[in-house]
Formats: sequence, structure tokens, C-alpha cells
Amino acid sequence: MGKQDERFEKIYSQGAVNVTEIWVDRETGVNYVFHAGGYAGGLTPLLDREGKVVISPVQK
Repeated sequence: MGKQDERFEKIYSQGAVNVTEIWVDRETGVNYVFHAGGYAGGLTPLLDREGKVVISPVQK
């Protein structure tokens, strides 16, 4: 499976021990924030200042 065939693409990453990443769903354009620290982590949709889900344009 090539990179273009993968559903999610990491577009941002920061940190080494406490990691924060932004992932985009290539099918829907929905952006997700992933944060991990130690043995715990979580994933949630990324929201704008109005509380709406951030959606990137989908390229097919």
C-alpha cells in the first residue's frame, strides 16, 4: 500500500515525549488532533474557534 493509498495523512507533529499531531482523513477532509504523553494518548476532531470541525479540501 503506497502513501497515496493510506486513508490518513499526518500534516503536523511536535514533541518527542509529549507528542501532538494533526492528521487529515483523505476521504472526508476531517482534521484530527492526536496527543500522547507517557502511556496515554487521545484523538479528537480539530475544532475552529466557533466549535465547528476543521475540514480540509479533499483531493482525488
